[in-house]
Amino acid sequence: MKRKKTKIFLWVIASLILLTIGATVGYAAFLTDKARDAASDSNESLDRGDKSELREDKVTPRMDHTSVLFMGIDDSEARDSSDNGEGPSLSDALILATFNNDDQSVKLVSIPRDSYAYIPEVGYNDKITHAHSFGGTDATIETVENLLDVPVDYYVRLNFNSFVDVINSLGGVEYDVPFDLAEQNSKDQKGAIELSEGQQVVNGEEALALVRSRQYDSDLARGERQLSMIQAIIDKVASAGSITNYGSVIDSIGNNMKTNLSFSEMTSYKDYVINEEGLHFDEMQLKGEGGYIDDVWYFHIDDTSLANTKNSLRSHLNLEDTPTNNSFAGEDSQDDDEDYQY
Repeated sequence: MKRKKTKIFLWVIASLILLTIGATVGYAAFLTDKARDAASDSNESLDRGDKSELREDKVTPRMDHTSVLFMGIDDSEARDSSDNGEGPSLSDALILATFNNDDQSVKLVSIPRDSYAYIPEVGYNDKITHAHSFGGTDATIETVENLLDVPVDYYVRLNFNSFVDVINSLGGVEYDVPFDLAEQNSKDQKGAIELSEGQQVVNGEEALALVRSRQYDSDLARGERQLSMIQAIIDKVASAGSITNYGSVIDSIGNNMKTNLSFSEMTSYKDYVINEEGLHFDEMQLKGEGGYIDDVWYFHIDDTSLANTKNSLRSHLNLEDTPTNNSFAGEDSQDDDEDYQY
């Protein structure tokens, strides 16, 4: 039976996914219907409406340069019952992707979860991971827009259950583990995951431990592991041998995803994936140093790194240059260096 070329494009990072399917016949047609239903069930609009306040007009992935914020949410039972003051539903992973429609190029920037950033929802600086607990998806998007000075057009929000289920549905992914690791699992059981350094196939729980762990290196290295895991997942999804698992993958996504992307908008991204070389992206990191403010540890983003990242993202989206001072920042938007202990 003749088939048109079919791709399913999954972005997963600490529970982040974007699903794209090109319609075909036979089994792939079933997958398309299944994915359309999952996308419909997962659709959730933003309180702000369908357009960023940083846009003059609404954009669409078929016609314009766009951005997508991928949010991995920690809403585990252990987090929900904790009494450390942080509360449930922190954004444990934040990755902003920009898509240039002219050359189908993609840029990804990983935002360290402990970044000291101004949160418009509450009007003061805090760890950027707290924005979600303060005001959900809208508050997180507003904070990222304020930090990076670019519009966030779409979001994809998943929890860790989806991350683990998707990796397992794919039969694991090939990954070069950078160090011996003993880490907690998704139920926060200490030492439940043990890995040895080297190239190997990791399952869902092992992959989650790799992208969450911070005790072996740094926030920057953690971001690099997350981006490497994205590429590993994309490579596995694109392989011909994975097609029989796609139905289970879609089920795990649909049960754990929220997004303001419609199915039609999702499939508009297929041109970024369907090409001779497959999907590749330009990775960017926000550099900086960790330190304490009032006995609380934060990641302090380097001003030059932040400015360079802003310029790169705005150029990729073909946005005009704007002043470096953004409108949300108040007196507390940047902490005085004398109060910051490295």
